[in-house]
Amino acid sequence: MSLFGTLFTLMVGPTVPLPAPPDLLDALERVEVQHSDQGRSGFQMTLRLGRSQADLLDYRPLITPLLRPFSRVLLTVTFNGLPQVLFDGVITNQQLAPAEEPGGSRLTITGEDLSVLMDLEEKSVEHPAQPETVIALKLIGSYAQYGLIPSVIPPPSLDVPLPTDRTPVQQGTDLQYLLQMGARYGYVFYVDPGPAPLTSVAYWGPPVRVGVPQKALSSGFGSDSNVTNISFAYDGMAPAFVNGTVQDRDLNVQLPVRTFASTRLPLVSQPAWLTQSQTRVRSFRESGLNLTQAFARAQSETDRSQDRVVQGTGELDALRYEAILKPRGLVGVRGVGYSYDGLYYVQQVSHTIERGGYRQRFTLEREGLGSIT
Repeated sequence: MSLFGTLFTLMVGPTVPLPAPPDLLDALERVEVQHSDQGRSGFQMTLRLGRSQADLLDYRPLITPLLRPFSRVLLTVTFNGLPQVLFDGVITNQQLAPAEEPGGSRLTITGEDLSVLMDLEEKSVEHPAQPETVIALKLIGSYAQYGLIPSVIPPPSLDVPLPTDRTPVQQGTDLQYLLQMGARYGYVFYVDPGPAPLTSVAYWGPPVRVGVPQKALSSGFGSDSNVTNISFAYDGMAPAFVNGTVQDRDLNVQLPVRTFASTRLPLVSQPAWLTQSQTRVRSFRESGLNLTQAFARAQSETDRSQDRVVQGTGELDALRYEAILKPRGLVGVRGVGYSYDGLYYVQQVSHTIERGGYRQRFTLEREGLGSIT
């Protein structure tokens, strides 16, 4: 599908995806893709179906195995000759309904990224003498046949479980256990498509707030603006510190647990936790931990609360932006004033691709006001 210099490519197949046949592309009306740093990413394709005398038994796309559940789908978008992987996943749902116009139907195909394959089988597995980093690498590595490349960041505190003390036990699917382990440190887990087709990076670690920012989102620059609209909200109730005590299981004494600041790399010159006159304080109520584990969990709660003090939402025309805005990374904003200009963490992006148009809606977040760039 061609979009005024931008080429959209669809590949689909039961095992190895191949370029979609012409009749399938002709029936394609809309493609929607959503990426987020929490939960699975997903896509939805809408096809307009009609039947001819040659299709007496059923609609042709329904007869072939291409669009059946767990067929793999690969979506790529090419800007200025440079292909970029937009989505890599499998089909999980199919819906057929009459079209508004007489004489046809609409087929809606829904799918999720490759992490859905990690959420199919519940297990009861022990991981003796293995810290979270080793367990994460092991779980992700067991899905290498799908092109998953592990990217695991060790937690700030190393906690190697001694077999004489405790043994980590997984009760649930591999995906559930990865998310459960990550929540202890304020970590995220997601599968990021690319960089090459049929490969994806399975990331387990803190939100990525370093690296080269993506192409800036520009507002108020006249013909040089690339966002259709953008707005911001400041939530003064979001940041919170943690204060309490823990009965250290190793020393069997009660010790204080308290946080004072966020450990995220700063994106602003005026973080809310430092500049607000009042900040909420939550009680620490977890038990069965040593002091190191308790501090790690308290700090992760404080870090997560700071992330969404400022949220920005908006929409851009991808044909003018000439790139895919990717979540789980940084982007610059300019043209909205010093308080809200600067770097942001891209939390979520949704794509809508139609013939003649390509829109991206986004959600940005950071911990306060004031640009540092």
